[in-house]
Amino acid sequence: MYDRILIPTDGSEGVDRAVDHAIDAADRYDATLHVLYVVDSAIVNAYSGDEYVHEAEGAEATLEEIGRESVEAVAEQAEAAAVETETAIVHGEPHEEILRYIDDEGIDLTVMGSKNRPGDYRRMLGSVTERVSRLSAAPVSIVKTTVGKR
Repeated sequence: MYDRILIPTDGSEGVDRAVDHAIDAADRYDATLHVLYVVDSAIVNAYSGDEYVHEAEGAEATLEEIGRESVEAVAEQAEAAAVETETAIVHGEPHEEILRYIDDEGIDLTVMGSKNRPGDYRRMLGSVTERVSRLSAAPVSIVKTTVGKR
């Protein structure tokens, strides 16, 4: 039913349940698990003024390192479960890059975590998971994470 399953990760706490769900689905369907981290261009661009060029380079390098550690941790967990993995780190707007990856790689299912955020946060900034689930042509499975309280 699924040949390519995507788990985007941001390296945050609480994504473990979504990772477990994605690995289980990949194992069940003998699918390749794609692990994606997006270096958020908005964070890097926040340091893009002339006086902040050094800080922007430092922020980008830091985010890339977080990304490497995040995708490697998920890949190791998947490989321990005998699930084939592919990893990628891309730069850009997170929901846009996730959607692009889904289309470019022919992803059959995307598994994403969703944190319980206060209503004002959600109204002001939206949610990467919500945007992907609304705009993706492929199915998106949303797994509630355990971070935060309602």
